[in-house]
Amino acid sequence: MTQSTAVQVPALVLAAGRGERMRPLTDTTPKPLLQVQGQPLLQWHLQALADAGVSCVVINTAWLGEQIPAYFSNQNGLWRMSNKREQLSISYSHEGVDFGGALETAGGIARALPQLGPVFWLAAGDVFAPDFMFDPAAVQAFAASDHLAHLWLVPNPAHNPRGDFGLSANGVALNLPANDPTPRYTYSTIALLRAELFAAPWSDIPAGNPGGTQAPLAPLLRRAMDAGRVSASLYTGRWTDVGTPERLAELNR
Repeated sequence: MTQSTAVQVPALVLAAGRGERMRPLTDTTPKPLLQVQGQPLLQWHLQALADAGVSCVVINTAWLGEQIPAYFSNQNGLWRMSNKREQLSISYSHEGVDFGGALETAGGIARALPQLGPVFWLAAGDVFAPDFMFDPAAVQAFAASDHLAHLWLVPNPAHNPRGDFGLSANGVALNLPANDPTPRYTYSTIALLRAELFAAPWSDIPAGNPGGTQAPLAPLLRRAMDAGRVSASLYTGRWTDVGTPERLAELNR
């Protein structure tokens, strides 16, 4: 086993959302299966994860969720990429089947936790970040810290000019007051997380979210930031939140 595979952890890719702003494209196709430069958005993340030595990926589904495992149809849960030797073991957390709809970010993560580990990668299936590396060295550094999350932040796009979180000189993510003039950056939706973040005192969702509680992730992150338990890096590679048909068309031009 190489060092890169030795220190890698599972990944959760979020693919449950309705994609309202992408209608009518998402009326018949789940947003993560929309094509960007010749392949589904979701596939870009899966390829990058496999290239980095990640072997186990969980995908959560809800809206048109049956299409995702059908697309990545595989034998015994393994998906072999074209022209690649790597294989990903893909499993699913079917929120739509279990609860009739998506559980939002924190609710979905909490539901999938039994299929993950104490530390795991998180990525949103509707973000295009083809240069991002799921670096095993980042896993090693995060696992050795006492942080509950490590976020990758990006320069603010036009649709989020105020940003989300601050970033200190020593790499700590900041939950800034609304009137604070300190620069903010946009959360890329790519992170390393500890399962501990989804338990008390940070979250009150029961283990495994058996009741299907819907809950966003940002409040948990802000609580942990206030305790100094969230680190962050600024990522300046290509990154697009594919949130509108216009942004999708621009990527495909």
